[in-house]
Amino acid sequence: MSRVCQITGKKAQVGNKVSHANNKSKRRFEVNLLKKRFYVPSEEKWVTLKVSANGLKTINKIGIEEAMERGRKNGLIK
Repeated sequence: MSRVCQITGKKAQVGNKVSHANNKSKRRFEVNLLKKRFYVPSEEKWVTLKVSANGLKTINKIGIEEAMERGRKNGLIK
């Protein structure tokens, strides 16, 4: 599975590594992903998701059920 947040859809970005001599070479800015288990009361089971730190904040704010519904709607959760 690719390194994409299942709640927010965040994925790696591409940019330049810049040396002291101002030489530029391509690099990737990876997402801060965590594998986290959540209990979903409506389904009465535990679900494991790959979420970014920002995705955790979203889950804390709107709740796991609403966050999973948005993830499914955006095609991030199967």
